[in-house]
Amino acid sequence: MNFRHFLALGATTLAATSLLTAFPATAQDSAYPKQPITLVVPYPAGGPTDAMARVLGQKLGNRLGQQVIIDNRGGAGGGIAAELVARAPGDGYTLFFGTTGALAINPSLYAKLRYDPVKDFVPVSLMATTMNVLVTSPQIPAKNLNELIALAKAKPGELTYGSAGNGTSNHLSGELFRSTADIQINHIPYKGSAPALVDLLGGRLSMMFDTIAQQTQNIAAGKVHALAVTGTRRSPLLPNVPTAQEAGLKGYDVTIWYGLLAPKGTPAPVIDRLNREMVAVMSTDDMKKRMDADGSEARTTTPTEFAALIKSDTAKWAPVVKNSGATLN
Repeated sequence: MNFRHFLALGATTLAATSLLTAFPATAQDSAYPKQPITLVVPYPAGGPTDAMARVLGQKLGNRLGQQVIIDNRGGAGGGIAAELVARAPGDGYTLFFGTTGALAINPSLYAKLRYDPVKDFVPVSLMATTMNVLVTSPQIPAKNLNELIALAKAKPGELTYGSAGNGTSNHLSGELFRSTADIQINHIPYKGSAPALVDLLGGRLSMMFDTIAQQTQNIAAGKVHALAVTGTRRSPLLPNVPTAQEAGLKGYDVTIWYGLLAPKGTPAPVIDRLNREMVAVMSTDDMKKRMDADGSEARTTTPTEFAALIKSDTAKWAPVVKNSGATLN
């Protein structure tokens, strides 16, 4: 081998080495994943978000050929879990079950957020969307949304609505309702939805925005009156309940979403693989039926579409949070 050939061989080897080191082993190896994957869930075990994540983990694990371990890290409106994943290696083995709250509301709600929802994560795909339902105490005479708004305007500051706490989706559903309808209603935060519901059923609250799945039985039993759902389409669980927009409140939309994300630096081939498997899982009749039963809708996206949704919803909720006066440390 002459010197020129030696140099050429050396240059080729160096280029190949540089190409390999530019991508972690997970991206090079079509056998990804080679070990169990941890899915960090921003709420405690046993709740509806946890249940949704566990179903996804099981189905996703079956398709990937590796166990998906659920790691519940509740607290700070999903911030503790988000920060944990944001600091994890971008190797495809730690994933985040992201929510509207953790990714689109917290940036405006928390004075010091220790993660950046845009810069610290790589979106994989949306999983599902859901909505709340506006229910009133039977003691409130309004039979529809327009009557409720008229009542609130006739008695400014007298009607109340409860929530699971400041910055929660049911709180901000009420705040957006207040500002969109241009009415004065008082927010009463509780430590969770359960005690708020007790006061609603007892007539000590005027109204509440709550998850559809939690209220279907109360609505059917006549314990509360359902006036509108917060999304842009009616819920299959409440087909006779109009959307807020159908009921006359133009521009009102509170759609809550869940999705899968990875830490920044996760190789594109890994993101693509996870996206393909997410789409496959959520396209099955079984998952669609599970989502319908919970009052949710199976919905997947490309990583780019999910990223755009996070940015648009962050911009949407910022003024709502500011106007509510809610802030957390």
